[in-house]
Amino acid sequence: MPVIDITKDIDTRTIIITAQFAAPVERVWAVYADPRQLEKVWGPPQYPATFVEHQLAPGGRMTYYMTSPEGERFGGWWEITEVDEPRSFSFRDGFADADLQPLLDMPVSENTFTFETADGGTRAVFTSVYATAEGLEQVLAMGVEEGATSAINQIDDYLAA
Repeated sequence: MPVIDITKDIDTRTIIITAQFAAPVERVWAVYADPRQLEKVWGPPQYPATFVEHQLAPGGRMTYYMTSPEGERFGGWWEITEVDEPRSFSFRDGFADADLQPLLDMPVSENTFTFETADGGTRAVFTSVYATAEGLEQVLAMGVEEGATSAINQIDDYLAA
């Protein structure tokens, strides 16, 4: 399993997931840089993602929805703030309605995903910081830890296929 550590800190409003992949940094980066590849691993396996917009560049925007086994759609958006290919990117992440418009009453997080060579593969650190402790507690109650872990744990199998 690629996920090797999860740290949650309500006081700093932060969740950090660390993973180790059996592939070079450039290959892991390519998953995030290509919407068709990202769709294979974003979200839990039973909730496949479809990216409608995908621009991994500063000022770029991404919108997507995940489809439940019952056909219900759950939207999300990213606003890309920084890109240091292939080492890291940062973005704001939020929830969206069925038309992929931001849901203003839902938590928004500031995220940084970093990738570095380690142990013959890639060590990735996924850091999310919420504006409030209540926002972090809300997404934890919604299952973000389990969802993110199951999504990240798909990446090695996808890269090996």
